[in-house]
Amino acid sequence: MALTRLSRRMFLNTTATGAALGFAPRALRAQPATFKLGVIHPVTGPLAEPGQACRLGAQMAADAINAAGGIKSLGGMKLELLLGDTQTKPDLGRLEAERVVNQGARMLMGSFDSGSTAAMVSVAQQKRVPFLVDIAAADPITANVAKAVKDGQQKVQYVYRNFPTGSSFGRLAVRYFNEIFAAARVAPRRVVLMYTNDLFGQNQSKGFIAAHKAASPSWEIVEVIPWSEPPSDLSTEVSRAKAAKPDVIAPITRPASAQLLLPEIRKQRVEVMGIVGPGSPGLYEAGQLAALKDDLEYVMDNVPSWPNFKKARTQAVAEEYRKRSGGKTFDTNSVASYDGMLTIADVLERAGREALADPDGPEAIVEAMKKTNVKDILAVAAGPVVFNEIGDNPNASTAMIQILGQKPVVVWPRDAAVQKFVFPRPKV
Repeated sequence: MALTRLSRRMFLNTTATGAALGFAPRALRAQPATFKLGVIHPVTGPLAEPGQACRLGAQMAADAINAAGGIKSLGGMKLELLLGDTQTKPDLGRLEAERVVNQGARMLMGSFDSGSTAAMVSVAQQKRVPFLVDIAAADPITANVAKAVKDGQQKVQYVYRNFPTGSSFGRLAVRYFNEIFAAARVAPRRVVLMYTNDLFGQNQSKGFIAAHKAASPSWEIVEVIPWSEPPSDLSTEVSRAKAAKPDVIAPITRPASAQLLLPEIRKQRVEVMGIVGPGSPGLYEAGQLAALKDDLEYVMDNVPSWPNFKKARTQAVAEEYRKRSGGKTFDTNSVASYDGMLTIADVLERAGREALADPDGPEAIVEAMKKTNVKDILAVAAGPVVFNEIGDNPNASTAMIQILGQKPVVVWPRDAAVQKFVFPRPKV
């Protein structure tokens, strides 16, 4: 007589029937007390400030979810964060991901810089652990995995991203440049692009250049100037920029490079209509504002997932964040991780008990991830969180912020703006 393999779903149904009759078999595996999530960001090292903002945003969201009763479909199970620190080192990102998975993490979230995030992807795919990228823009992070699955090299895509890609950054940056210039009734002609020559900066600059070529606007990118990160001096690069006679300098920075670049632009007296970033950290964080002071005033930056302060809920979370952070602003980093945790909770609610199954749990989470449609998020966005065939959220959007009165505020697009932009910037 042939033996029939008992599937997990058949076993669960048989168990439920047996329990109803009073003779349920002993559980093969104890119910976990919490759902463990590996949350990994650069909380020390050169990107410590934005990394710490990510960690606090994630923890606040987890606290709110747990206080509201946890994951209802899992019987009120609470979220437990297993924290990691990449120190902005890709090898350490991979090791930290392996460590938290070995400690029982069933999902991963992180990790801010694209290099460390890409290193974590290999762990997620090898260990079959669903991974939500809350911050990291390089297009290949998800695209490479999607291609490997399509080509049959891997069976399942475990990596999804709730964050704008580098190419979408570029498209929106060019669009906002055009709209702001038109609204200001000025016509800059010459733009100098300057960027940090790491994986993030390379992808951001390529995306901006490609978007500029596709849009063919009235302004020209007259010079492209990279630097090694972290730089020890940027005087040569600024001299090159000055020689190009720019109307606008468009920097893609890291915090360390911004602290050299902006004072050097002032020191060399580079006369421009404005400094408008296509999208990068280093131009809005509390530590940067304290260090750079007037050098940051009137600087604009195209930032992803900035909090939508026109929502009352965002304002309430921002006030709690201010208290828990010692007075810091709820910004793009903290809100991206907060919304990332809300997305994970939504996924787990729909995956239900199957998320706890072994070995079928990861696939159940992935299937729930594909059906994501989260409307109640806190960031500026083009629509609800959804995931396309590549694993990216096409509704993830950006906002143009400007430093006005030593505070970052949204000035574009119009429907999210809380203050009018100032462009050209006043001459000193």
